Amino acid sequence: MTEIVTLLERHTGTRPLTIAHRAGNHLDSLRQAEEAGVDLVEADIWFYQGRLEVRHLKTLGPLPLLWDRWELRAAAGPRRLQLADLLQAARSTTTLMLDLKGRDHRLATGVVDACQRYLPARPFVVCARHWPLLDAFAGQPLVTTVHSVGNRRQAAAVLPSLVRHPRPVVSIHERLLTMAVVRAFKERGASIITWPVNTAAQVDKVTGLGVDGVISDELPLLGRIVTAAP
Repeated sequence: MTEIVTLLERHTGTRPLTIAHRAGNHLDSLRQAEEAGVDLVEADIWFYQGRLEVRHLKTLGPLPLLWDRWELRAAAGPRRLQLADLLQAARSTTTLMLDLKGRDHRLATGVVDACQRYLPARPFVVCARHWPLLDAFAGQPLVTTVHSVGNRRQAAAVLPSLVRHPRPVVSIHERLLTMAVVRAFKERGASIITWPVNTAAQVDKVTGLGVDGVISDELPLLGRIVTAAP
């Protein structure tokens, strides 16, 4: 029914789904991910001053700065990548995973409009930590929605909401994974992807727990997973 479930079913028993973490945030890394043959290319999308910007860094209120943990950068400079730029640059064979950042409902409706304009007949994936944003994509057969889970509180809270989804997909931080957590999601029929998975040892660990897909910053690692599958 939806692209990510189809891909997961295709890889069952062979290899995990491969997702290039943040590779869509820059056009050069987008192209590298496409060349590596990954299944999905992830990009972070923000609604800012009426625009849909593709970036991981956050704005800092009225200050002309972008930040994230250990990184601080001036907001002024070259034009920041827009969602329309990404959608037009991606190859027709590329499946994008758009990570919706923040809580502004205009983000979700803007993504719906942009994808209907630039990807009218192509499947794509959206994920969000603020799950109500996913409601904007309900009833769209080409869109797979993913509940993103970054802490234990969310891991517990998301379980009841999965009942509304016939084939739910959950993206959960790797540090939260245990056999019990995986079992709880599987009992609700959910497919599970996890991040960040940046070593071969982590791949073995999470797939041993029953995870269906991995999100990684390491394109060579993802490439080896793709090419090693029979």
